[in-house]
This record gives sequence, C-alpha cells and structure tokens, in this order.
Amino acid sequence: MNSSIRGLIKNHLKSFNVFSSRKLSVSKGKQMRYVQFKYKTGGVQHLGAQIAPEGDIFDLSAVNSTIPNSLVKFLKAGADVQQKAKRIIAEGKSVVHLEDVVLLSPITNPDKVACVGLNYKGHCDEQNKPYPKEPMIFSKFSSVITGPYDNIELPKISQRVDWEVELAVIIGKKGKNLRPDQAQDIIFGFTVAQDVSARDWQKRNNGQFLLGKSMDTFCPLGPAVVTKDKVDVDNLGIKCWVNGVLKQSGNTNDLVFKTDFLVSHLSQFVTLYPGDVILTGTPGGVGMYRNPPEYLNKGDIVESEIEGIGRLKNICI
Repeated sequence: MNSSIRGLIKNHLKSFNVFSSRKLSVSKGKQMRYVQFKYKTGGVQHLGAQIAPEGDIFDLSAVNSTIPNSLVKFLKAGADVQQKAKRIIAEGKSVVHLEDVVLLSPITNPDKVACVGLNYKGHCDEQNKPYPKEPMIFSKFSSVITGPYDNIELPKISQRVDWEVELAVIIGKKGKNLRPDQAQDIIFGFTVAQDVSARDWQKRNNGQFLLGKSMDTFCPLGPAVVTKDKVDVDNLGIKCWVNGVLKQSGNTNDLVFKTDFLVSHLSQFVTLYPGDVILTGTPGGVGMYRNPPEYLNKGDIVESEIEGIGRLKNICI
C-alpha cells in the first residue's frame, strides 16, 4: 500500500474517532446507539451498539457472556456491565454489518410504558384546547411494542386508526420522588416511538384511553436507543409521513412539559425502573383533527423520524 493511500485511510478512521491502534474513543461524552437484533440467518436475540446512524454493529452479547442480550437486563445490570460494553467497542470486537441483521425494537419487556397526552402546543391548538396545567398521563401495555420496521396490524374492531410520532425517554436507573434537576441522573437515552391510536376506542370504554392505545403492534420503537450525551433533547425536529406525504412536522421545543419535568412528575407516583419507556406526546398534524379526518388503511406506509435519533418505517396490514 503506498503512502498516499495509507494517509487517506488514516484520516478517514480519525473522522470516526478511531485511533491508529484500531481502538475507538468511547469517552463519557460519546453518543452511543444501542440496538437489539437477530441475524438474518436465524438464532437468538443479540444486544449491540453502534457509534453512527446506519453504522455497523458491535455484537456485545456475543463477545462477553456476562453481557445480557436485552437492553432492559443490560441497564438493570448497572455500571460495571456497561463499562464492559464500552471496552468491547473500544477494542473493535465482533463487528457485524447492518445488512446482515434484522433490527428489533431496542427495548422489549419494560416494566412500564407511560404516555403523555396534549404535550405539544401545536397538538393542543389543532383541538382548540388550552395547554394543560399538569401532565395528562396514560399507558400502553408493554406487550404491544414492536420493531422499527415491523408491520402495524390494523384491528378489525377499529375503523379509526391514527398516527402519532413521539420522542420516547428510556430510563436507565431506578428512581423515586425526584426533583426535575435530578431527572438526568436516571435518564439513559431516547428513541423514536409511533403511538398508534384507535381513536374510536379512545372515545369508548368510558373515556379510558388504555384499549385504544394498547392493541397489538400499536407501539413501534427504534431503530436504536441513543444515549443522552450530546442530544439536545429540547430542540429536535420530529416528523411523520404517510405514504410519503408529510403529516406532522414539529420540534421538541414545542413541548408543554419538558422531559426532565415529566420524569420527575411520574416518579412522584410510581418507582421508575431501568428500561421504562415514557412517550412524551405528539406534535400537531394527526389524522383525527384534519379536515376531513384521515385514518390509516391497509397498505399505508407510516414513517416516523426524530432528528439525530432515527427513523421508523411501518406498513399497515
């Protein structure tokens, strides 16, 4: 290899914080992207990490048997196991090409999925509702979580299934009775959520949201959980397309209640556990409040994106 080519490669590696020894910089401030996946050839679930969107994956659970193959268990295991993962990445071990795997939801089987309604000013405005004085909290069953590219199953019992792109907070440590300035201590990172909603069932069931929000496949997540480092969570573009047509376009700076406050508020009522998911609300542009209203049909493609975090793509069947 001549010196000019060697120099080009060296400069390219430096752009990804790769040293000449092939070790990666995984300092405390480095953003990481955690994924759950299976190989296309089959087998069990693996836990992996990326250092760039759409990048190759470090197969963490394959390198060290003490690292769990699920992100919830990984977070529960604590700092020692997380340091082991960083060392694997720094040493460049067990790199898998993205095209060789199927990405699953980055979080499965959390203790709880909490949701916040009416938390974007634009979403309140499109309903002609005042901004809430305190967070409106409801939930989804954790069993309805599905992957970033999995199908959304339209239930036969609903004719009014709607889209809602949302920023999801992922809890990394146990927390209770926290002040807002303590919330960052237990937040691990963020991912993209699609809060699929059966609007007719939101109005039924005596006004309780649970059934309308908790039908199978009604919570696509992913494609990765991005660590909180270097994420300006209060200034992220958030968008949703249906069949390539932009339906929602907002920014997290429009949130009525910011993420730290939401984590603190929830912790007054329930203990938050590693892996818990908090959906923080959706911007304006949902189908229900369009004129005329619009709802999802079989074959529709829903794409949900948050700046710097990732993009979901789900087909309705």
